[in-house]
Amino acid sequence: MILVLSILCIELKGQDPTFSQFYANPLYLNPALTGSAFSPRLTLNYRNQWPSLADNFVTYNASYDQYIPDINSSFGIIFNTDRAGSGMITTTTVSGLYSYNLKISRNSYLNAGLQGSYYQRKLDWLNLTFGDMFHPVYGQIYPTSEPSPDKYSVSFIDFSAGLTYTYRDVFFGGLSVNHLTQPYDGWYNDNTTVLPRKWTIHAGGIIDLEPRSRGRRNLEAMTLSPNILYQQQQNFKQLNVGLYLNKYPFVVGTWFRHNFENPDAFIFLLGFQQSSFKLGYSYDITVSKLKNVTGGAHEVSFTFQFNSPEQTRRRNEPMPCPSF
Repeated sequence: MILVLSILCIELKGQDPTFSQFYANPLYLNPALTGSAFSPRLTLNYRNQWPSLADNFVTYNASYDQYIPDINSSFGIIFNTDRAGSGMITTTTVSGLYSYNLKISRNSYLNAGLQGSYYQRKLDWLNLTFGDMFHPVYGQIYPTSEPSPDKYSVSFIDFSAGLTYTYRDVFFGGLSVNHLTQPYDGWYNDNTTVLPRKWTIHAGGIIDLEPRSRGRRNLEAMTLSPNILYQQQQNFKQLNVGLYLNKYPFVVGTWFRHNFENPDAFIFLLGFQQSSFKLGYSYDITVSKLKNVTGGAHEVSFTFQFNSPEQTRRRNEPMPCPSF
């Protein structure tokens, strides 16, 4: 528990939950990806980080988004729950999203997105334990001298924004900024603890490994998609580099995640996709100093796309970003 408390203290400095399958959770990655499938889409995500610890980190995410062709706009909603330390700290978020799709040339598209969120963070203070509560022989027998928080629940409104650019079906990239107003989210009434802005830059491309038919990529054609993701939130920095290999209906992927101060994890993915749904599983192999005790991380994603016959054929073609 003491180890977990030290980790929680680090997390409380303002790191958002991180998903390894970031493109399988597009609205969480960048609000400008709202409506990127050009069809109504339901997405479910589950992440269990460091399962070998008694008090691990579990995150649930559900989202829905839909493109409205008549106004070149998309709308979405996200529900997210993050439980740290077996529920010692629980953060629940509900977000509404809007994005606008602009055709800037024959082959280029620009999307701009906005997100408004309601956060509620709860602390189970009475079940926390500290080092000064333990006797070397008799165990936990003392009360702690740690000062009790002024409040056990914090709620606030937050805003985010993002941009994405796509060129044909070969290149994509984006920029997003979360927590624009840096809201106060501390347990004590000192107004010094804020949720720092999170900057995200992501980009990638799709390389054909088989010839196209009449200038178009066949659904079952094999492709390779190199990708890069950079995130920074206050002093925390993260870089993901990797690639996807697509051979319908399967997708395999691998990445390396580095936190600059130390290497973090190798990530391996296996995905299965059909015209209406996608299912992915990934595992993080921890390579940091915690590798012998954490058990890595398991992540599962599921996406279901609804039929949308009223849309034009061009609008039914999704942005060329990966599925997972």
